[in-house]
Amino acid sequence: MTGNGRFAPSPSCDLHLGNLRTAVVAYLAAITSERGFVMRVEDLDDRCRPEYVQRQLDDLANLGLVWSEPVIFQSTRREVYQAAVDQLEQAGLVYECYCSRREILAAPRAPHAPPGAYPGTCRELSDAVRRRKQATRPGAWRLRSQVSQLTVTDTLNGQCTGVVDDFVIMRADGVAAYNLAVVVDDAAEWVTQVVRGNDLLSSTPRQVHLAQLLGYSVPDYLHVPLVVNGRGQRLSKRDAALSGTQLWRKWGGAAGLVTGIGQSLGLLRQGEAGDLAKLADRFDVSRLPKKPWVV
Repeated sequence: MTGNGRFAPSPSCDLHLGNLRTAVVAYLAAITSERGFVMRVEDLDDRCRPEYVQRQLDDLANLGLVWSEPVIFQSTRREVYQAAVDQLEQAGLVYECYCSRREILAAPRAPHAPPGAYPGTCRELSDAVRRRKQATRPGAWRLRSQVSQLTVTDTLNGQCTGVVDDFVIMRADGVAAYNLAVVVDDAAEWVTQVVRGNDLLSSTPRQVHLAQLLGYSVPDYLHVPLVVNGRGQRLSKRDAALSGTQLWRKWGGAAGLVTGIGQSLGLLRQGEAGDLAKLADRFDVSRLPKKPWVV
């Protein structure tokens, strides 16, 4: 075994076709590289609902995915995330920020920084100013990043360089931010391969930098193209026919879904049916499509 691959859905709605396709790729990439496969429920978001958890897990199991137990729930790991923040605080690598989203968007930024990148407003506040701000509003914890950008290597997309700003790792309400939770959990579950949609590729340099500061090994990354609707938009809750019960009806159940996904990945010919075993026999990361799947 060389660690684990994983899939980590957020139970804020039923899984749509894009989620299921990414899950299949993650599973195939893991088992064909002799890795284990783990499942994590990322339920820190306020929009997450318990009723979606079992539906999501059932949909994944119906496709044929098998994972190691137990399933990890992020909502049970708050103390673990706090310990990581404490570790960074002891090293002088975090600070409290009192800026609103509106203030961040209105502040001047470096020429290469994307919209929304944090300009460092609260990075060097004096103790007196910090105490005054603490009295008026709770602060979020930001990483005191040691680089301004970082280049990561993605298995499918090659070298990708992204901005690394002082991003939030713990919200003002005490809930761990996504970038912290995912890095801590991947390390704890010995995840050595991360497969996910390429809409998350831009956040990878931040996560790699955080992992390095925490002393973690950096996993291999594989960001796959999204599934998009006829307007070229990535799938969302609005695409009801491509998620939930309507999705299973449209594709004729699990067998039809696996076949459609296999064809979209170039692992099956048009008109050819197949199951996960056949897809695994033909799976080759280097031959995965690099363009979105339009449905």
